[in-house]
Amino acid sequence: MRAPIVQRKLDPAGRGAWLATESDEYVMNQEKSAAPEKQDVNVPRRRNQGFTLIELMVVVVILGILAAFIVPNIMTAPDDAKRAKAKVEIEALKTALKMYKLDNGAYPGTEQGLQALVEIPSPPPKNWRKGGYLEKMASDPWGNEYVYLCPGQNGDFDIISYGADGLPEGDSADADIRSWEIE
Repeated sequence: MRAPIVQRKLDPAGRGAWLATESDEYVMNQEKSAAPEKQDVNVPRRRNQGFTLIELMVVVVILGILAAFIVPNIMTAPDDAKRAKAKVEIEALKTALKMYKLDNGAYPGTEQGLQALVEIPSPPPKNWRKGGYLEKMASDPWGNEYVYLCPGQNGDFDIISYGADGLPEGDSADADIRSWEIE
């Protein structure tokens, strides 16, 4: 039998028991009655109706901070990819020029240009390879022609892409890509 309880409060020790204020007995909550017990007014209830405005604001601030760090990296990715492509193409041109020199004893002159790797230049070299040294002459990723100098100022030849702006020098995406600077 249970002692009559006038007012119920949570046990301060947190043992899952109720403190009976009238009889000072602990009544364990293990007995389940058919009728649901009323919740004490002093115990806060958590409503599962959604998120509070503060919770939503915290999430928005966190997303904003993440975006501030991630978006700049994503925005520069296309420029970085184009610069990487230009470097790979310059390396391919360097290889084709070296093969041209092996066959013909010299690099094509500045007047003949890189087009000498695709079609027979004028005057024709003595051992120009049938089919050429490249299938086709590509422009740089920004649609500009590569600049070719032979003899070069920094080696036997120089190949340069002027970057996004198509003009010498520049910063960031507009910076020149030079054959002698590629590692």
